[in-house]
Amino acid sequence: MSLSAFSLTGKTVMVTGANTGIGQGIALSIGRAGGRVIGVGRSTMDETAELMASIGAELVAVQSDLGSTSDAQAMFEAVWDKHGPIDGLVNNAGIIKRVDAVDFTEGDWDAVMDINLKTMFFLSQSLGRKAIAAEREARIVNIASMLSFQGGIRVASYTASKSGVLGITRLLANEWASKGINVNAVAPGYIETNNTEALRNDPDRSAAILGRIPAGRWGVPSDIGDAAVFLLAPASNYMHGAVIPVDGGWLAR
Repeated sequence: MSLSAFSLTGKTVMVTGANTGIGQGIALSIGRAGGRVIGVGRSTMDETAELMASIGAELVAVQSDLGSTSDAQAMFEAVWDKHGPIDGLVNNAGIIKRVDAVDFTEGDWDAVMDINLKTMFFLSQSLGRKAIAAEREARIVNIASMLSFQGGIRVASYTASKSGVLGITRLLANEWASKGINVNAVAPGYIETNNTEALRNDPDRSAAILGRIPAGRWGVPSDIGDAAVFLLAPASNYMHGAVIPVDGGWLAR
């Protein structure tokens, strides 16, 4: 019997920031689709490992400082040699700094850009080099944001980084589509994660956000995970440089 076009059976996918939130949701969705996950992050992956085990899925936990490009690339090489080849990469790890633009510091800028954009590009480069050299197909899914399309407030470096994520997604798709590498993005709306806890705890901001979402609810990590599986699976074979908003209708409002 042939596999479903949405199956990841036999595939190994690296997911950055898989210890919590959206990354954890993506890991679980990949596991449910039959894939093996290489979960990468600074923090312990114990909770994700327990959840993956509960659904009979395989997780290889890897600790790495994704704020350092050289460390991230060295980690990728080591993981490829030990656990590879890697079929897919989900660049999910990200941080956010909420500060008025007039008070934003260079440190606030660099910390966010290094993880959200710089490491995202160079990890993608690492997979691209390996896949092209081996003439292997590969998939890259970048996690963009509503702030890839909009300005937001008090998140200058985050907005800059997520606008860059969308641009780099398209750039890599242009260069690599003909080489059998699909590069696409998912743009989450307002999802229940640590990054949005401050917003959800602010009654006025939370009410304003929910008032604009046609679905009438915050998203959950599995909403993003299942979209990522689609972009990692054969079902999206002819998709290159696309971004899928998973936002409850936010952008349509």
